[in-house]
Amino acid sequence: MDLRIFTEPQQGATYDDLLAVALRAEERGFDAFFRSDHYLTMSGDGLPGPTDAWTTLAGLARDTSTIRLGTLMTSATFRLPGPLAITVAGVDQMSGGRVELGLGAGWFEREHAAYGIPFPSTGERFDRFEEQLAVITGLWGSDGGFSHDGTHYPLTDSPALPKPVQDRPPIIIGGRGEKRTPALAAAYADEFNLPFVDVETTTAQFERVRRACEAADRDPATMRWSSALVVCVGSDEAEVERRAAAIGRDVDDLRANGVAGTPDEAAETLRRFAEAGSERVYLQVLDLADLDHLDLIAAEVAPRIA
Repeated sequence: MDLRIFTEPQQGATYDDLLAVALRAEERGFDAFFRSDHYLTMSGDGLPGPTDAWTTLAGLARDTSTIRLGTLMTSATFRLPGPLAITVAGVDQMSGGRVELGLGAGWFEREHAAYGIPFPSTGERFDRFEEQLAVITGLWGSDGGFSHDGTHYPLTDSPALPKPVQDRPPIIIGGRGEKRTPALAAAYADEFNLPFVDVETTTAQFERVRRACEAADRDPATMRWSSALVVCVGSDEAEVERRAAAIGRDVDDLRANGVAGTPDEAAETLRRFAEAGSERVYLQVLDLADLDHLDLIAAEVAPRIA
């Protein structure tokens, strides 16, 4: 099972905070460093304020060497698909081919209002999301010019440049939607991600996506399956409680809904998700100043699930 580090910088983080976590994650052998794409805190004052996801990843592309980089999830409401394709391709070039694009329809209405970003109805957001996927993959995959006769994003004679270093940066789609989400994943995703749900929900949603792949005449084995879970691990109970208090979370709730407890407990949770089909877990790290937490997970949890 791959272990990736996943951060929520809108809760309050500078670029230097994120760089420190990314460098420690790289040094300790984690598979990737990912960040959310949000402009407004969900709790607290959010100081010193948000950072832009792709601006951050561009910096990290130059300031790291080997770790993979990406978003969970870039909101389709934030960016036009043509410029987003250019941005991601550019960051992929800057990183030497280490970028992945998690893309979603967008959901947090309050941040759209806070920064003047249009927030259409759910149906329209998914329509735009689907069209963005078609445009982005079309631009990256075109050998020459590219046009798209779209409702929301028509393109005429685009040069479809620049190209990423990778043939196509992996595209991650996720969520609990039972109809459109599985169908879009089957059509466009290299990876399907399910965040912050239990093993039973994971099993059921993975099965829906597998059925959607089969309906689209795609082998489900070509999909990578992943989960995202908050992490809070301590070498003993006192350390678990200290880390839970630092992020304002209840220890029992973390044990029930995250990867929490001692290294043995954390490894057992990860094994249960592996049995449900997860090949990769994004560990949501909420205290970005606690780099010792990454050291402990790398030294004591990762070997237990190798």
